[in-house]
Amino acid sequence: MMQRFFCRCRYLCECVRLRARLKSKWELARLEFYSLFYNVFIDKSTMIDAALEPIYWFVDTFAKYLGPAMVALVIVLTLSVVVIFYIFIIPFTLLQGFYLTLFHLLFGHWLLIMIVFNYFMGVFTHPGRPPQGMLPEVVSMCKKCIAPKPPRTHHCSVCNMCVLKMDHHCPWLNNCVGHYNHRYFVMFCVFMWVGSAYVAITSFPLFIDQFRNEEPRFQPLKFWIVNLSLDLALIEPLFKESPPDVMLLASNFSDVVVEKKVIPKPVLKKLTYNCVLYEFMLCCGVCAALALLLVWHYQLISRGETSIEHHINKSEAARLKADGKIFKNPYDFGTKMNFKMLLGLEYERSFWRHILLPSMHLPYGDGLTWRSSTYILDPSSNPKTL
Repeated sequence: MMQRFFCRCRYLCECVRLRARLKSKWELARLEFYSLFYNVFIDKSTMIDAALEPIYWFVDTFAKYLGPAMVALVIVLTLSVVVIFYIFIIPFTLLQGFYLTLFHLLFGHWLLIMIVFNYFMGVFTHPGRPPQGMLPEVVSMCKKCIAPKPPRTHHCSVCNMCVLKMDHHCPWLNNCVGHYNHRYFVMFCVFMWVGSAYVAITSFPLFIDQFRNEEPRFQPLKFWIVNLSLDLALIEPLFKESPPDVMLLASNFSDVVVEKKVIPKPVLKKLTYNCVLYEFMLCCGVCAALALLLVWHYQLISRGETSIEHHINKSEAARLKADGKIFKNPYDFGTKMNFKMLLGLEYERSFWRHILLPSMHLPYGDGLTWRSSTYILDPSSNPKTL
């Protein structure tokens, strides 16, 4: 009896030890498995970055090839809008009086100059990069450049360099938006939005006329000498094919009369319809897209942050809120002062001269040191300090 009892106890002990060994082996195997994919520093942002890594690779690899194509697309679309405006919209304004036509000519050409100037300055102006050697202020090290980074500086994987006060890499400019061309990017978006809205509003009566009426009351092409050749090209075959007793007349450079019967010109009418429709719909689409973009950048500028800093500040604010603290953006000086600093209007510079007219004035500061709303640097030690 006692022997059976001891055998049973020994069997239970062996089972317990076996179970402990199996549990230990299982915990070790699970730890080894998790060690391949998990560490204590992982968080939601890291997981999202890892999931989006293929997209980042695609952008980094092909953005440098897509950039020139997108710049060419902007130029072609803008040029097409300008050409259609000259051929179709300007003649329409002639019917509305001399002074209104003069206003369209002056206002339209001023908008065109500002759009072209700010766009090409945004494309060809270098956004700025940290110089080699000693820097007046360093906040971190760039893991890709293996170089110190000044405040508000971030690495662009497309341009493969660190950019001062980097906002984002803009494929439409084929350039980074940084310290030295941020103003050009914002002003290009503003003037392009104004220009798109202006063209859409001006072409709206033509759009309604062409879209609703089977026989539009206004044919802009009849005002231009280029249509004389088009009319003659369409009339000449009728002269050759018609009998001598049939009288052919051109009426208003838009229709051909054969024995008092009006024969419409489908080519000119279709061309007019397509051009007006293209002009109006394109400008409306661009206007809507730029409106959303400008609202976003207005919020960023009013808070004194860039697109990259918005995400950094949002994460930092959430972290401090969990500790019962409030985050304060050190570069936020209020909406008015933030816009003055962006546009370079802090000292003796006029809004009318330096914003509403082409100006190549440099932004204040060198992009290496920044004035902070929480503490003030001594300007005598660095005159370029913001």
